[in-house]
Amino acid sequence: MKYYEVRYPDLIYIYDGSYEGLLTCVFESFAQKELPRDIQVEGQAQLSLSPSRYIPTDETKAHRVAISLPTKLGCQVAEYIQMAFLTCLTGKEIYILRFIHKAFRHGPSILDMLADDTVHILTKAIQYMTQEAHLLKGFIRFSDYHSFLVTVIHPKNFVLPLLQPHFCNRFSREAFLIFDENHQAALFHQPGKSKIVPLSELTLQTPDEEEQKYRALWQSYYETIAIKARYNPKCRMTHMPKRYWDFMTEFGAQGISKYETPSSSATSEALSTAQAEIRMQQSLLHLP
Repeated sequence: MKYYEVRYPDLIYIYDGSYEGLLTCVFESFAQKELPRDIQVEGQAQLSLSPSRYIPTDETKAHRVAISLPTKLGCQVAEYIQMAFLTCLTGKEIYILRFIHKAFRHGPSILDMLADDTVHILTKAIQYMTQEAHLLKGFIRFSDYHSFLVTVIHPKNFVLPLLQPHFCNRFSREAFLIFDENHQAALFHQPGKSKIVPLSELTLQTPDEEEQKYRALWQSYYETIAIKARYNPKCRMTHMPKRYWDFMTEFGAQGISKYETPSSSATSEALSTAQAEIRMQQSLLHLP
C-alpha cells in the first residue's frame, strides 16, 4: 500500500474528546504529514513544555476519515478503531493515531502484527473492555420502578454500546434504562427504540412494596442455595469482582439506593412517575 513519510514534531494535539473530534485529528495528521507527540482532551490536558495545537471538530473531515477507514483498510480495522476509542486506556488517542498510520502502511494485516507495541497495547485494552462488558451482561440487576426497569453501573470502560444489542434484544418489549455513572451516560430503551444519551443526574422514587418483596426474595434465595461448607470468598471475588457488588440485588444493591428519594405520599409518587414517563418519551422523540 502506497504510503509517505511523516514528520515527528514535538507537538500536542488538543481536541474535544468526541470520536468525531479524534477523526478530525487523524485528518489533520495526514494532511500535515505529521505525527504529534500526544493527543489530549480539552480541559484535561497536562502541563507540558511542548507546544499545542487545538483541533476543532469538523464533521466533514471526520466523515471523510470514517468513510476511508473501512474502504481502504477493511471493516475489521474500522471496527477495531471504534472499539479502541471506547476503552479506558490512558493515552488511547495517540495509540489509535499511530495504529492508523501503521494500518495505511501495512494494510488490513496490521491486526495480525501483535508483536508491534501499538497493536499489542490496543488489543489488550479492547480485550479488557470486552471482558468487562461480558461480566456486566451477567451481573446487571434491574429494579422495577412502576413498570420501568432501571439499573446503575460504574464500568471502567464505556461499555454501553456493547451492552445495547444484548439487552435490547433480550428485553425488546420492556422499557428500561441503564445508567453509567462513571461516564455520565445512559442507555434508554422502549419497544422498537433505543438510544445512548448523556445523563449527568438520576433521581428515582423509592421502589414500591412489590419490588421490595422481590428484592428480599432474591436475597433469601441467594443465601439459601449457598453451601456454607464450601464458602470461599477469594474464589467468589475471582469470578465476581467486588467492584460490581454495590449494584447487585443479592448484596443489598446499595449503589442504586443512593439514587432513590422517598415520596411523601402516593399522589406525589404517581405524579413523579408520570413526569418520568413524559421525560422518557421526550428523550426518545428523535430516536431513529
